[in-house]
Amino acid sequence: MSAEEKGGAARKAAGAKSAAGYFLDPARRPAAAFAAGLLCLLLALHHAGLPRLAPSYLAAWTCLLALPAGALPVAIMIERADAWRPQPETALLETLRGLLVLMPVAAILALPIPFAAALLYPAPGSAGPDGPLVLLGNTPLFLAGRLGLYFALWTGLALLFARRGGEPWAKAGRIDDGRAVLGLGLHTVVGTLAAGDLVMAAGTDPGLRFHASAFGLLVLAAWSSLALAAAILLAPPDVGPARRRHDRLTPLAVLLLVWAGLHAVQFLMLGAAADPAAAAWYGLRSSFYGRVLALTAAAVVALAAVLTLRPGENRTRLVAALAVGVHGAELFWFVTPAFRGGFRLGLTDLLALAGLVGLALGLAPAVRRLIPGLAVTPAWPGRERGRGRMGAAAGDARRKSVVRPPEAS
Repeated sequence: MSAEEKGGAARKAAGAKSAAGYFLDPARRPAAAFAAGLLCLLLALHHAGLPRLAPSYLAAWTCLLALPAGALPVAIMIERADAWRPQPETALLETLRGLLVLMPVAAILALPIPFAAALLYPAPGSAGPDGPLVLLGNTPLFLAGRLGLYFALWTGLALLFARRGGEPWAKAGRIDDGRAVLGLGLHTVVGTLAAGDLVMAAGTDPGLRFHASAFGLLVLAAWSSLALAAAILLAPPDVGPARRRHDRLTPLAVLLLVWAGLHAVQFLMLGAAADPAAAAWYGLRSSFYGRVLALTAAAVVALAAVLTLRPGENRTRLVAALAVGVHGAELFWFVTPAFRGGFRLGLTDLLALAGLVGLALGLAPAVRRLIPGLAVTPAWPGRERGRGRMGAAAGDARRKSVVRPPEAS
Protein backbone atom coordinates (compact mmCIF):
# COMPACT_ATOMS: atom_id res chain seq x y z
CA MET A 1 0.00 0.00 0.00
CA SER A 2 1.39 3.36 -0.99
CA ALA A 3 1.81 6.27 1.40
CA GLU A 4 -1.13 8.12 -0.20
CA GLU A 5 -3.44 5.14 0.23
CA LYS A 6 -2.33 4.75 3.85
CA GLY A 7 -3.04 8.42 4.48
CA GLY A 8 -6.51 8.12 2.94
CA ALA A 9 -7.30 5.08 5.04
CA ALA A 10 -6.13 6.87 8.17
CA ARG A 11 -8.27 9.93 7.42
CA LYS A 12 -11.26 7.67 6.75
CA ALA A 13 -10.76 5.84 10.04
CA ALA A 14 -10.41 9.13 11.92
CA GLY A 15 -13.54 10.51 10.33
CA ALA A 16 -15.50 7.36 11.11
CA LYS A 17 -14.63 7.74 14.80
CA SER A 18 -16.22 11.21 14.99
CA ALA A 19 -19.96 11.72 15.10
CA ALA A 20 -19.93 14.06 12.11
CA GLY A 21 -17.89 11.66 10.02
CA TYR A 22 -20.18 8.80 10.97
CA PHE A 23 -23.43 10.50 10.01
CA LEU A 24 -22.04 12.24 6.92
CA ASP A 25 -20.95 8.94 5.44
CA PRO A 26 -22.98 8.57 2.20
CA ALA A 27 -23.97 5.04 3.19
CA ARG A 28 -25.46 6.32 6.46
CA ARG A 29 -27.07 9.56 5.27
CA PRO A 30 -30.56 8.06 4.79
CA ALA A 31 -30.51 6.59 8.29
CA ALA A 32 -29.23 9.87 9.74
CA ALA A 33 -31.93 11.85 7.90
CA PHE A 34 -34.62 9.44 9.08
CA ALA A 35 -33.40 9.71 12.69
CA ALA A 36 -33.30 13.52 12.47
CA GLY A 37 -36.82 13.63 11.04
CA LEU A 38 -38.15 11.34 13.73
CA LEU A 39 -36.47 13.50 16.37
CA CYS A 40 -38.12 16.65 14.95
CA LEU A 41 -41.55 15.02 15.11
CA LEU A 42 -40.95 13.87 18.67
CA LEU A 43 -39.91 17.40 19.65
CA ALA A 44 -43.04 18.80 18.01
CA LEU A 45 -45.17 16.25 19.86
CA HIS A 46 -43.54 17.18 23.16
CA HIS A 47 -43.84 20.90 22.43
CA ALA A 48 -47.45 21.09 21.24
CA GLY A 49 -49.17 17.77 21.93
CA LEU A 50 -50.98 15.52 19.50
CA PRO A 51 -54.09 17.72 18.90
CA ARG A 52 -51.91 20.63 17.73
CA LEU A 53 -49.39 18.47 15.92
CA ALA A 54 -51.97 16.64 13.77
CA PRO A 55 -52.92 19.70 11.61
CA SER A 56 -49.26 20.64 11.20
CA TYR A 57 -48.43 17.08 10.14
CA LEU A 58 -51.27 17.09 7.60
CA ALA A 59 -50.13 20.42 6.12
CA ALA A 60 -46.48 19.32 5.99
CA TRP A 61 -47.52 16.04 4.39
CA THR A 62 -49.39 17.89 1.65
CA CYS A 63 -46.14 19.79 0.94
CA LEU A 64 -44.39 16.43 0.48
CA LEU A 65 -47.23 15.06 -1.64
CA ALA A 66 -47.06 18.14 -3.87
CA LEU A 67 -43.62 17.15 -5.18
CA PRO A 68 -44.53 13.85 -6.90
CA ALA A 69 -48.18 14.73 -7.55
CA GLY A 70 -47.16 18.05 -9.09
CA ALA A 71 -44.20 16.65 -11.03
CA LEU A 72 -46.36 14.04 -12.75
CA PRO A 73 -48.44 16.34 -15.04
CA VAL A 74 -45.46 18.62 -15.73
CA ALA A 75 -43.34 15.65 -16.83
CA ILE A 76 -46.19 14.42 -19.04
CA MET A 77 -46.59 17.79 -20.74
CA ILE A 78 -42.84 18.23 -21.32
CA GLU A 79 -42.66 14.72 -22.73
CA ARG A 80 -45.48 15.45 -25.15
CA ALA A 81 -43.94 18.78 -26.14
CA ASP A 82 -40.79 16.90 -27.18
CA ALA A 83 -42.68 14.01 -28.78
CA TRP A 84 -41.98 14.91 -32.38
CA ARG A 85 -38.58 16.48 -31.82
CA PRO A 86 -36.15 13.77 -30.64
CA GLN A 87 -33.61 15.58 -28.45
CA PRO A 88 -31.44 14.72 -25.45
CA GLU A 89 -33.43 14.57 -22.22
CA THR A 90 -32.86 17.69 -20.15
CA ALA A 91 -31.71 17.69 -16.54
CA LEU A 92 -34.98 19.40 -15.54
CA LEU A 93 -37.14 16.64 -17.02
CA GLU A 94 -35.05 13.91 -15.44
CA THR A 95 -35.24 15.71 -12.08
CA LEU A 96 -39.03 15.83 -12.41
CA ARG A 97 -39.03 12.11 -13.11
CA GLY A 98 -36.80 11.59 -10.10
CA LEU A 99 -39.33 13.35 -7.85
CA LEU A 100 -41.88 10.64 -8.69
CA VAL A 101 -40.07 8.27 -6.32
CA LEU A 102 -41.63 10.30 -3.50
CA MET A 103 -45.11 9.02 -4.39
CA PRO A 104 -44.75 5.71 -2.47
CA VAL A 105 -42.91 7.63 0.26
CA ALA A 106 -45.90 9.98 0.63
CA ALA A 107 -48.17 6.94 0.75
CA ILE A 108 -46.15 5.45 3.63
CA LEU A 109 -46.10 8.72 5.54
CA ALA A 110 -49.87 9.06 5.08
CA LEU A 111 -50.47 6.10 7.41
CA PRO A 112 -50.89 8.28 10.55
CA ILE A 113 -53.60 10.42 8.92
CA PRO A 114 -56.50 7.89 9.18
CA PHE A 115 -55.61 7.22 12.81
CA ALA A 116 -55.78 10.97 13.52
CA ALA A 117 -59.04 11.42 11.58
CA ALA A 118 -60.93 12.36 14.76
CA LEU A 119 -58.52 15.26 15.28
CA LEU A 120 -58.57 16.44 11.66
CA TYR A 121 -62.09 16.01 10.28
CA PRO A 122 -65.67 16.37 11.56
CA ALA A 123 -67.12 13.45 13.48
CA PRO A 124 -69.80 11.37 11.70
CA GLY A 125 -72.45 12.45 14.21
CA SER A 126 -71.77 16.17 13.86
CA ALA A 127 -74.40 18.49 12.51
CA GLY A 128 -73.54 20.37 9.37
CA PRO A 129 -74.68 21.19 5.86
CA ASP A 130 -73.42 17.84 4.54
CA GLY A 131 -75.40 15.64 6.92
CA PRO A 132 -74.16 12.62 8.88
CA LEU A 133 -74.09 10.28 5.85
CA VAL A 134 -71.42 12.30 4.04
CA LEU A 135 -69.41 12.72 7.24
CA LEU A 136 -69.19 8.92 7.56
CA GLY A 137 -66.45 9.18 4.95
CA ASN A 138 -64.23 10.80 7.60
CA THR A 139 -64.05 7.63 9.68
CA PRO A 140 -60.59 6.00 9.74
CA LEU A 141 -61.67 2.96 7.71
CA PHE A 142 -63.23 4.90 4.83
CA LEU A 143 -60.46 7.49 4.84
CA ALA A 144 -57.79 4.78 4.70
CA GLY A 145 -59.63 3.09 1.83
CA ARG A 146 -59.78 6.28 -0.21
CA LEU A 147 -56.13 7.03 0.46
CA GLY A 148 -55.20 3.52 -0.66
CA LEU A 149 -57.16 3.94 -3.88
CA TYR A 150 -55.65 7.34 -4.63
CA PHE A 151 -52.09 6.20 -4.10
CA ALA A 152 -52.58 2.97 -6.05
CA LEU A 153 -53.61 5.03 -9.09
CA TRP A 154 -50.94 7.67 -8.54
CA THR A 155 -48.18 5.10 -8.10
CA GLY A 156 -49.28 3.35 -11.29
CA LEU A 157 -49.04 6.63 -13.19
CA ALA A 158 -45.65 7.33 -11.62
CA LEU A 159 -44.36 3.94 -12.76
CA LEU A 160 -45.71 4.62 -16.25
CA PHE A 161 -44.03 8.00 -16.68
CA ALA A 162 -40.90 7.68 -14.49
CA ARG A 163 -38.66 6.50 -17.31
CA ARG A 164 -36.03 8.23 -19.29
CA GLY A 165 -36.67 9.51 -22.77
CA GLY A 166 -34.74 8.82 -25.92
CA GLU A 167 -37.25 6.59 -27.65
CA PRO A 168 -38.05 7.20 -31.33
CA TRP A 169 -41.10 9.33 -30.59
CA ALA A 170 -41.91 9.77 -34.24
CA LYS A 171 -42.70 6.04 -34.42
CA ALA A 172 -44.85 6.11 -31.30
CA GLY A 173 -47.32 8.78 -32.41
CA ARG A 174 -50.88 8.17 -31.30
CA ILE A 175 -49.98 5.58 -28.67
CA ASP A 176 -48.08 8.17 -26.63
CA ASP A 177 -50.83 10.73 -27.26
CA GLY A 178 -53.37 8.36 -25.76
CA ARG A 179 -51.12 7.57 -22.83
CA ALA A 180 -50.58 11.25 -22.08
CA VAL A 181 -54.30 12.08 -22.30
CA LEU A 182 -55.21 9.14 -20.08
CA GLY A 183 -52.53 10.03 -17.56
CA LEU A 184 -53.52 13.69 -17.33
CA GLY A 185 -57.23 12.89 -17.12
CA LEU A 186 -56.81 10.26 -14.41
CA HIS A 187 -54.44 12.48 -12.43
CA THR A 188 -56.88 15.40 -12.61
CA VAL A 189 -59.76 13.29 -11.31
CA VAL A 190 -57.73 11.67 -8.53
CA GLY A 191 -56.11 14.97 -7.54
CA THR A 192 -59.44 16.79 -7.40
CA LEU A 193 -60.98 14.12 -5.18
CA ALA A 194 -57.92 13.95 -2.93
CA ALA A 195 -57.82 17.73 -2.54
CA GLY A 196 -61.45 17.75 -1.48
CA ASP A 197 -61.10 14.82 0.91
CA LEU A 198 -57.81 15.77 2.56
CA VAL A 199 -57.46 19.56 2.33
CA MET A 200 -60.84 21.17 1.85
CA ALA A 201 -62.55 18.97 4.43
CA ALA A 202 -59.94 19.67 7.13
CA GLY A 203 -61.41 21.09 10.32
CA THR A 204 -63.48 19.63 13.11
CA ASP A 205 -66.32 22.14 12.63
CA PRO A 206 -68.59 20.90 9.82
CA GLY A 207 -70.22 24.32 9.60
CA LEU A 208 -67.07 25.66 7.95
CA ARG A 209 -67.18 23.17 5.08
CA PHE A 210 -68.15 24.29 1.60
CA HIS A 211 -67.85 22.66 -1.78
CA ALA A 212 -66.12 24.22 -4.78
CA SER A 213 -65.33 22.24 -7.90
CA ALA A 214 -62.52 24.68 -8.75
CA PHE A 215 -60.72 23.98 -5.47
CA GLY A 216 -59.24 20.73 -6.78
CA LEU A 217 -57.86 22.48 -9.86
CA LEU A 218 -56.46 25.22 -7.62
CA VAL A 219 -54.61 22.68 -5.46
CA LEU A 220 -53.34 20.81 -8.52
CA ALA A 221 -51.97 24.05 -9.99
CA ALA A 222 -50.24 24.85 -6.70
CA TRP A 223 -48.72 21.35 -6.56
CA SER A 224 -47.45 21.55 -10.14
CA SER A 225 -45.95 24.99 -9.63
CA LEU A 226 -44.26 23.87 -6.40
CA ALA A 227 -42.86 20.71 -8.03
CA LEU A 228 -41.50 22.61 -11.04
CA ALA A 229 -39.92 25.24 -8.81
CA ALA A 230 -38.29 22.55 -6.65
CA ALA A 231 -37.02 20.74 -9.75
CA ILE A 232 -35.49 23.99 -11.04
CA LEU A 233 -33.62 24.38 -7.76
CA LEU A 234 -32.41 20.76 -7.77
CA ALA A 235 -31.58 20.32 -11.46
CA PRO A 236 -28.12 21.35 -12.67
CA PRO A 237 -27.69 23.45 -15.81
CA ASP A 238 -28.01 21.53 -19.05
CA VAL A 239 -24.93 20.83 -21.11
CA GLY A 240 -24.41 19.97 -24.74
CA PRO A 241 -27.35 20.05 -27.17
CA ALA A 242 -29.88 20.25 -24.31
CA ARG A 243 -28.52 23.69 -23.35
CA ARG A 244 -30.19 25.21 -26.40
CA ARG A 245 -33.64 24.29 -25.11
CA HIS A 246 -36.28 26.74 -23.91
CA ASP A 247 -35.66 28.60 -20.70
CA ARG A 248 -37.03 27.22 -17.45
CA LEU A 249 -38.57 30.46 -16.21
CA THR A 250 -41.34 30.68 -18.80
CA PRO A 251 -43.19 27.46 -17.84
CA LEU A 252 -42.86 28.36 -14.15
CA ALA A 253 -44.28 31.82 -14.80
CA VAL A 254 -47.18 30.30 -16.75
CA LEU A 255 -48.01 27.92 -13.90
CA LEU A 256 -47.81 30.75 -11.39
CA LEU A 257 -50.19 32.89 -13.48
CA VAL A 258 -52.66 30.00 -13.83
CA TRP A 259 -52.50 29.37 -10.10
CA ALA A 260 -53.04 33.05 -9.26
CA GLY A 261 -55.93 33.24 -11.74
CA LEU A 262 -57.66 30.26 -10.12
CA HIS A 263 -57.23 31.85 -6.70
CA ALA A 264 -58.77 35.11 -7.94
CA VAL A 265 -61.68 33.38 -9.67
CA GLN A 266 -62.54 31.24 -6.66
CA PHE A 267 -62.36 34.18 -4.28
CA LEU A 268 -64.51 36.42 -6.49
CA MET A 269 -67.08 33.68 -7.10
CA LEU A 270 -67.26 32.23 -3.59
CA GLY A 271 -65.44 34.34 -1.04
CA ALA A 272 -67.26 37.55 -1.89
CA ALA A 273 -70.60 35.85 -2.55
CA ALA A 274 -73.52 35.38 -0.20
CA ASP A 275 -72.47 31.82 0.69
CA PRO A 276 -71.93 31.98 4.48
CA ALA A 277 -69.76 28.83 4.55
CA ALA A 278 -67.41 30.21 1.90
CA ALA A 279 -67.29 33.59 3.62
CA ALA A 280 -66.44 31.92 6.94
CA TRP A 281 -63.76 29.78 5.26
CA TYR A 282 -62.06 32.83 3.78
CA GLY A 283 -62.62 34.84 6.96
CA LEU A 284 -60.46 32.40 8.93
CA ARG A 285 -57.65 32.87 6.43
CA SER A 286 -57.84 36.67 6.16
CA SER A 287 -55.79 37.45 9.24
CA PHE A 288 -52.77 39.75 9.13
CA TYR A 289 -50.37 36.98 8.14
CA GLY A 290 -52.84 35.70 5.59
CA ARG A 291 -52.93 39.09 3.90
CA VAL A 292 -49.13 39.29 4.00
CA LEU A 293 -48.97 35.91 2.27
CA ALA A 294 -51.43 37.05 -0.40
CA LEU A 295 -49.43 40.23 -1.12
CA THR A 296 -46.17 38.24 -1.21
CA ALA A 297 -47.67 35.73 -3.63
CA ALA A 298 -48.87 38.54 -5.91
CA ALA A 299 -45.38 40.07 -5.87
CA VAL A 300 -43.76 36.73 -6.76
CA VAL A 301 -46.16 36.21 -9.68
CA ALA A 302 -45.51 39.72 -10.98
CA LEU A 303 -41.75 39.25 -10.63
CA ALA A 304 -41.87 35.96 -12.55
CA ALA A 305 -43.88 37.57 -15.35
CA VAL A 306 -41.50 40.53 -15.62
CA LEU A 307 -38.33 38.42 -15.55
CA THR A 308 -39.51 36.32 -18.49
CA LEU A 309 -38.49 39.30 -20.64
CA ARG A 310 -34.86 38.71 -19.66
CA PRO A 311 -34.56 35.17 -18.31
CA GLY A 312 -31.34 33.90 -16.80
CA GLU A 313 -30.19 31.08 -14.58
CA ASN A 314 -29.81 33.15 -11.41
CA ARG A 315 -33.11 34.97 -11.97
CA THR A 316 -34.89 31.67 -12.59
CA ARG A 317 -33.51 30.14 -9.39
CA LEU A 318 -34.51 33.24 -7.43
CA VAL A 319 -38.11 33.03 -8.66
CA ALA A 320 -38.14 29.26 -8.02
CA ALA A 321 -36.95 29.71 -4.43
CA LEU A 322 -39.60 32.36 -3.78
CA ALA A 323 -42.27 30.14 -5.37
CA VAL A 324 -41.31 27.20 -3.16
CA GLY A 325 -41.62 29.38 -0.07
CA VAL A 326 -44.97 30.85 -1.11
CA HIS A 327 -46.51 27.51 -2.06
CA GLY A 328 -45.26 25.84 1.10
CA ALA A 329 -46.86 28.57 3.21
CA GLU A 330 -50.02 28.36 1.09
CA LEU A 331 -50.45 24.64 1.82
CA PHE A 332 -50.31 25.46 5.54
CA TRP A 333 -52.75 28.32 4.85
CA PHE A 334 -55.20 25.79 3.43
CA VAL A 335 -55.17 23.51 6.50
CA THR A 336 -54.12 25.12 9.76
CA PRO A 337 -56.54 28.10 10.09
CA ALA A 338 -59.46 25.71 10.58
CA PHE A 339 -57.88 24.63 13.88
CA ARG A 340 -56.40 27.92 15.10
CA GLY A 341 -58.89 30.56 14.05
CA GLY A 342 -56.35 32.26 11.79
CA PHE A 343 -53.23 31.73 9.74
CA ARG A 344 -49.81 31.83 11.32
CA LEU A 345 -46.73 29.65 11.10
CA GLY A 346 -45.29 28.44 14.37
CA LEU A 347 -42.54 26.23 15.71
CA THR A 348 -44.77 23.17 15.51
CA ASP A 349 -45.31 23.71 11.79
CA LEU A 350 -41.58 24.08 11.11
CA LEU A 351 -40.73 21.00 13.17
CA ALA A 352 -43.40 18.97 11.38
CA LEU A 353 -42.10 20.07 7.99
CA ALA A 354 -38.50 19.29 8.94
CA GLY A 355 -39.60 15.93 10.30
CA LEU A 356 -41.42 14.97 7.11
CA VAL A 357 -38.44 16.03 4.99
CA GLY A 358 -36.08 13.90 7.10
CA LEU A 359 -38.35 10.86 6.98
CA ALA A 360 -38.76 11.23 3.21
CA LEU A 361 -35.00 11.45 2.66
CA GLY A 362 -34.54 8.34 4.77
CA LEU A 363 -37.23 6.29 3.03
CA ALA A 364 -36.51 7.29 -0.58
CA PRO A 365 -33.44 5.04 -1.10
CA ALA A 366 -35.31 2.02 0.25
CA VAL A 367 -38.24 2.74 -2.07
CA ARG A 368 -35.87 2.96 -5.04
CA ARG A 369 -34.54 -0.50 -4.21
CA LEU A 370 -38.00 -1.98 -3.71
CA ILE A 371 -39.50 -0.37 -6.83
CA PRO A 372 -36.79 -0.29 -9.52
CA GLY A 373 -39.17 1.34 -11.99
CA LEU A 374 -38.94 4.59 -10.03
CA ALA A 375 -35.13 4.59 -9.78
CA VAL A 376 -34.27 7.46 -12.12
CA THR A 377 -30.72 8.82 -12.16
CA PRO A 378 -30.61 12.61 -12.63
CA ALA A 379 -28.69 13.97 -15.60
CA TRP A 380 -25.74 15.74 -13.99
CA PRO A 381 -23.50 18.00 -16.10
CA GLY A 382 -21.06 16.15 -18.29
CA ARG A 383 -22.87 12.83 -18.14
CA GLU A 384 -24.13 13.09 -21.69
CA ARG A 385 -20.66 13.90 -22.97
CA GLY A 386 -19.16 10.98 -21.06
CA ARG A 387 -21.83 8.64 -22.34
CA GLY A 388 -21.33 9.96 -25.86
CA ARG A 389 -17.61 9.21 -25.80
CA MET A 390 -18.15 5.72 -24.36
CA GLY A 391 -20.95 5.03 -26.82
CA ALA A 392 -18.84 6.22 -29.73
CA ALA A 393 -15.94 4.00 -28.66
CA ALA A 394 -18.23 1.00 -28.30
CA GLY A 395 -19.77 1.71 -31.69
CA ASP A 396 -16.35 1.94 -33.30
CA ALA A 397 -15.40 -1.41 -31.79
CA ARG A 398 -18.56 -3.08 -33.09
CA ARG A 399 -18.57 -1.36 -36.48
CA LYS A 400 -17.49 -3.54 -39.38
CA SER A 401 -14.74 -2.36 -41.64
CA VAL A 402 -15.89 -0.81 -44.88
CA VAL A 403 -12.45 -0.81 -46.47
CA ARG A 404 -12.42 -3.20 -49.37
CA PRO A 405 -9.69 -5.79 -49.43
CA PRO A 406 -7.05 -5.32 -52.10
CA GLU A 407 -7.96 -7.04 -55.31
CA ALA A 408 -5.79 -9.85 -56.45
CA SER A 409 -3.55 -8.77 -59.22
